[in-house]
Amino acid sequence: MTSAATLSARQGLTYGLLGLPLAFVALPLYVLLPHHYASAFGMPLATLGALLLGARLFDAAIDPLLGRWSDRLFARSLRAVWAVGAVAALVLALGLTGLFYPARTGPQALVVWALGCLLVTYTAFSQLSIAHQAWGARLGGDDLQRGHIVAWREGCGLAGVVLASVLPGLFGLPAMLGVFAAALALGWLAWTRAPRPPAAAPHAPHPGAAAASPWHPWRCAPFRRLLAVFMLSGIASAVPATLVLFFVRDRLRAPPTLEPLFLGSYFVCAALAMPLWLRAVAHWGLARTWLAGMLLSVTVFASVAGLGAGDSAAFVAVCALSGAALGADLALPSALLAGVIAAHGDSGRHEGAYFGWWNFATKLNLALAAGLALPLLGALGYSPGTRDPEALRTLGLAYAVLPCALKLLAAAALAFFFVRRSPRAPLLV
Repeated sequence: MTSAATLSARQGLTYGLLGLPLAFVALPLYVLLPHHYASAFGMPLATLGALLLGARLFDAAIDPLLGRWSDRLFARSLRAVWAVGAVAALVLALGLTGLFYPARTGPQALVVWALGCLLVTYTAFSQLSIAHQAWGARLGGDDLQRGHIVAWREGCGLAGVVLASVLPGLFGLPAMLGVFAAALALGWLAWTRAPRPPAAAPHAPHPGAAAASPWHPWRCAPFRRLLAVFMLSGIASAVPATLVLFFVRDRLRAPPTLEPLFLGSYFVCAALAMPLWLRAVAHWGLARTWLAGMLLSVTVFASVAGLGAGDSAAFVAVCALSGAALGADLALPSALLAGVIAAHGDSGRHEGAYFGWWNFATKLNLALAAGLALPLLGALGYSPGTRDPEALRTLGLAYAVLPCALKLLAAAALAFFFVRRSPRAPLLV
């Protein structure tokens, strides 16, 4: 394996390319699907919220077990990792198609169909994501090197999100699903040619005990602290991700043709800013750089609460600047986690277990955002398409003010647990 410091563009791309379809599918699943079911099929917000909450809680609950299984696959062979990944990719493509083109559309039958497809799709997505993330963590390196490895994966992921944000509006759902399936096949093929992790250390357990317990990461205090920061920050991002299309169409009253511009500017700016955040890591370290990204996000997003009908141009600027802050959220937390794993002596043995819990936190954030924000908005009088001023005010508070408060809590926790200790070696304390 070539170290991250000398990782060529070709090597980085072979590892990172699978991040494109994995991020591509996240936008339809977590952003487009709620609005699609509410508008195209008339599913009530309370039912939709309960459905998404249940499916995402199941998805989150199985991630630690999938992480344990991933460690066992790595202990067996890389071929086993790739083989299971190929099956997961096929199931993922079929499940996503079934979600957007349900075979049953009656009120009760649609709920059952959507729940089944969600469970299958989430499971396949999680298995493939955990294995891919664990692979990158096993490549090793120092803070800056780990940042570059994650940046390749997340940079390709941003390209996938941009594609997913513009394809439905410009060419429709069939084109989006076709591009996703092709990208998934190419990403898996590239992964089989990626730099390979080094062999496990001699003291590593034998294959049958490679991941003795999915609870192992919880013995690591820095991991528990980092996970708390990550969850607060993640919930702050998940709430607006769930509500963005409702905000754009009802609060801004922007035409659907502008949605690709909003989403595209957000994710393109995140991709463009990522190299700048990595340069900052060389001077400030991972934790301080991530803190700077959080504070930038709050500074920019706080202005959204004052936007209303006709403020589309201002919202584009907000999308661009908050997208630049997103670059830090994407590239740095996973690199910090890889450092925690290495500092705790678990490199080459338990990456899957750690990333299983990491993905559990991500899914729990999204579940809470959908399962709590949507029913709460419905209870407070908001419904899609409303023009009631009080309901739109409630939508604005949920979309903008609540995420800023949560992000500030995350920034305070990051500063307390990591930044104040040491800007260069925060993971060892």
